[in-house]
Amino acid sequence: MAEQPMIVVRGEAFREVPPEQALLTVTLSARDREREAVVSRLLERSGELHELLAEAGDAIERRETGGVRVLPELKRGSERVVAYTGSIVTTVTLTDFEPLGQLLLRLARLEHAAVSGPWWQLRQGSRAGAEVRAEAITDALARAREYAAAVGARVDRLVEIADEGAGGGQPMMRMAAFDAGGAESAGFDVDPQPQTVSASVTVRVTITEPDLAGR
Repeated sequence: MAEQPMIVVRGEAFREVPPEQALLTVTLSARDREREAVVSRLLERSGELHELLAEAGDAIERRETGGVRVLPELKRGSERVVAYTGSIVTTVTLTDFEPLGQLLLRLARLEHAAVSGPWWQLRQGSRAGAEVRAEAITDALARAREYAAAVGARVDRLVEIADEGAGGGQPMMRMAAFDAGGAESAGFDVDPQPQTVSASVTVRVTITEPDLAGR
């Protein structure tokens, strides 16, 4: 018995969607000849940072301490300690972008703090990914029907859907613009970076017996 004819097609879909999260990193630093002084300053500056972040309320989804370091500085050519340096890195994730510009400005004014961001991204498992994958399957089936119709047949049975990999919105950085002469309440001008979500699939379908008469 002859095998039923099969069509293999590729479907694709692309979509630009608003970001769902903004990430910031704040690195606090301290330096002193005494280790305990470095630790005390880091604790004090970390407390100030947490108080500032608390004022943002529910706009902050989470904050995470990614690394605490206290290191000795050695005199060149010897093991004598001349000073200690320390740092604490905090990652902040926001889901409400309205207070982001003001928060960036206040963080940038902290002494002994380095601020980076925002990096825009979608949530892990964002609904946008599922929707674009469904669109890719729809695109593939539409192509399969077109090919089947071109030979006088129709799609009969779905055999396989193979995911070729989906692309989520990668974290993109756009630094905010700041007018130093502006009022503090204005904050940075922040424009959320749209995220591109893409998907591609391979679909295998069987078709009815082609009608090749006259073709």
